Amino acid sequence: MGAVYFYHLTETPLEATLPMLLSKARGAGWRVLVRGTDEALLERLDKVLWEGAPDSFLPHGLAGGPTDTNQPILLGNVVQTDGFECLMAISGADVSAEEVTSLDRTCILFDGHDGTALDHARGQWKALTGAGVAAQYWAQDGESWIKKAEAG
Repeated sequence: MGAVYFYHLTETPLEATLPMLLSKARGAGWRVLVRGTDEALLERLDKVLWEGAPDSFLPHGLAGGPTDTNQPILLGNVVQTDGFECLMAISGADVSAEEVTSLDRTCILFDGHDGTALDHARGQWKALTGAGVAAQYWAQDGESWIKKAEAG
């Protein structure tokens, strides 16, 4: 039974935080789906991952290609989570309680300076914890991450 971790980004942008979390997920041996609703953002993240340091390269691809099922990290507005152990939701992508419980880990990353993103994340927290899903809420404090809340 999985859990959902909320990441309230205030100090570092998604482009810096996502590669760090992806590296940890891949270190755990997980295949990761990065679900987003903004195609331009997904393309920008694809470029960020390609241009990272060679010694920390994260193999990945954008959804919609012939090798989607072989990608260790797949970026896209993909609904199906079969074959993945980890889901990372960005740009307000929806996540269901059923998905969280069927995966090893779900991460919801949101911009703490965007009121709409904050409201959406609060709604997701309420819906998921209300459905009995185990959840943790992490916020940035300078260079560190502090667990601010836990449910389930």
